[in-house]
Amino acid sequence: MTFLSKIASAFGDPKSATLRQLLITVVATSALTAGTIFATQRVARSRKNKKLKWMMLGEGQLDWYELPDMSQADNDPAGVVGKDTVVDIDPEEEELVQEQLARHKAFFGPEGLEKLRNGFVIVVGCGGVGSWAALMLVRSGVQRLRLIDFDQVTLSSLNRHAVATRADVGMPKVMALQRAFKGIAPHAKVDARVQLFQGELADKLLSGNPDYVLDCIDNIDTKLQLLKYCHDNGIKVISAMGAGMKADPSRVQISDISNTFEDALSRAVRRKLKRLGVESGISVVYSTEKPGKVQLISLAESQEENADEYAVLPDFRVRIVPVLGTMPAMFGMAMATYTLTQLAEFPTDPLAIKGRHALYVRMHRDLLVRESKHTGHKGNIVLSQEDCGYLLEEIWKGKSAVSGNTEKLALVRWDYSKPLSLQNCVCMTKSEAIKHKALTIPPEEHYPREVVDWVRQRLEEERRIGQYR
Repeated sequence: MTFLSKIASAFGDPKSATLRQLLITVVATSALTAGTIFATQRVARSRKNKKLKWMMLGEGQLDWYELPDMSQADNDPAGVVGKDTVVDIDPEEEELVQEQLARHKAFFGPEGLEKLRNGFVIVVGCGGVGSWAALMLVRSGVQRLRLIDFDQVTLSSLNRHAVATRADVGMPKVMALQRAFKGIAPHAKVDARVQLFQGELADKLLSGNPDYVLDCIDNIDTKLQLLKYCHDNGIKVISAMGAGMKADPSRVQISDISNTFEDALSRAVRRKLKRLGVESGISVVYSTEKPGKVQLISLAESQEENADEYAVLPDFRVRIVPVLGTMPAMFGMAMATYTLTQLAEFPTDPLAIKGRHALYVRMHRDLLVRESKHTGHKGNIVLSQEDCGYLLEEIWKGKSAVSGNTEKLALVRWDYSKPLSLQNCVCMTKSEAIKHKALTIPPEEHYPREVVDWVRQRLEEERRIGQYR
């Protein structure tokens, strides 16, 4: 008889009370041991944080903020903010607010500014992206905010967080924001929730009839839960895709999730949402830049700090994403700007995919004609319209590989002895492409060395970054 079957039969045997008591004791002891380990880890983290703050502030200046009990899912009802929350401002304070917002009043007009001030916005995720979005919403006049994030400020947060200082290390990010906002807009109602967003808590966390929800979550599963809930409940939402491992500000875009282009995270979110029945209707901020210049590193390899000592949830992250601090700020600023214009009903029309879709269509059509004449077969080619846009913008930087000209561009095979592909297609002007097609010798023997070297460099770049498409 197996061990498990012995246990099963023992529980059915009234004479086996001793064995049952033994098993109960084992289970209880295991639970107590696990609880002791987690409690010890929490105390260790607390001591580590206190020591760090003492090192930075000095003895006698320690202003430690004790982390709220994470087991408490409900905030004090008195602090809850919603669309109908009354914002009482005395006449003297209102005069200061009007002066503070004078430039926005001139921009949006009195009615637009009033709509903006009466808005209620929820920011989910208050790290590098969310903190900047929330900061600019408050600075711009939004008076009702809810901030949701379970995480704490760490030393490595300081390269991208909008308001956190060394004195805030160990403090919940939402509390650091709430405290900073008091000095910017004392009248603003800021509901800070030290909580991890979860689908089962969505009704509570997104209550209050928000005008907009800003998704600044960096965990894809949680992000999907939030976006699905907002879509199903008719809540306007704008979502941040990946700002990590990016460095080119000119590649930041705003579009509907269905129109995202050349971004792996956007593609993953788009596909997963489609499986959930959501194909469009969600605005996103994303970057078309390929992150091939830097790589993810594991927590074990990171020497910036012992991340586990500051984590609220042990092992929540297993990789470190290299981040240039300005990029999350740009994503947050873009989200805040979009939200402000929506609240004020100020007309904007974000251009998806650099607004050059018509150019990509034309280049694809011309390439199809050129290839049909060369092969003698009419029909499709291996490159799509998206591929043409990718080659033009990402690989050839919007200019001719031969002359650097940016007018009347075309795509053409580099080596006509090889099949057309992403790694055998260059950008030239139309006139250059006609001459190139007529070559009777290999292109390496025709063009100057600097042109050949440039083409080889860019095709090698495609081999390197193409895997991230």
